[in-house]
Amino acid sequence: MSFATTDLSDQFPDQVQICDPIFRDFGGANTFHGQISTLKCIEDNALVRQCLSAPGAGRVLVVDGGGSLRSALLGDQLGQLACDNGWAGLVIFGCVRDAAGLATLPLGIKALAAHPRKSGKMGWGTLAQPLRFAGVEFRPGAYLYADEDGILVADAALGTA
Repeated sequence: MSFATTDLSDQFPDQVQICDPIFRDFGGANTFHGQISTLKCIEDNALVRQCLSAPGAGRVLVVDGGGSLRSALLGDQLGQLACDNGWAGLVIFGCVRDAAGLATLPLGIKALAAHPRKSGKMGWGTLAQPLRFAGVEFRPGAYLYADEDGILVADAALGTA
C-alpha cells in the first residue's frame, strides 16, 4: 500500500488522530503502517524483546516509555529481531540506541531521541492496553500510518484514492 500521511489527513480528516510532531526517524524505512500492538514500559525493555520475539504479521508496536530520556528501549539487536519476525515498525515514546545500526534496517522506527545507556531488564510493564501520548490515543487493533510528515492513527484501515 502506497500512502502519504498528508493525503490521508486530507482525505479522512474526521477519521484520523494526528500525533504531535515530537518524533524522529531512526529506522531504514521512513514510511510504514500496520495494526497497532501496545506496550507500556519505562526504562525496562524486557517486554519489548518479548513482543518482538513473536510474529509481527506487519503490525506496529507502540511503546509508551513515559517519555523517558534516561535510557534506550530499543537497539540494533532488538531492531533486527523485529525485522526477522515481520514487524512493520515501532513508535517509541522514549529513546533508542545504536542509531547507525537501526538506520540500516528495513524497519520503521520513530522515537524521541537516541541515548547510549541500555535499559533495565526486570520485565516491568503492561501489554495490550490503550496508551495516550503525543496527543493521540493508541488502541490495540487500531491502525497507524507513519512517514516523513508524521504519524496518524485511525480506528479502521484507511483506503487510498
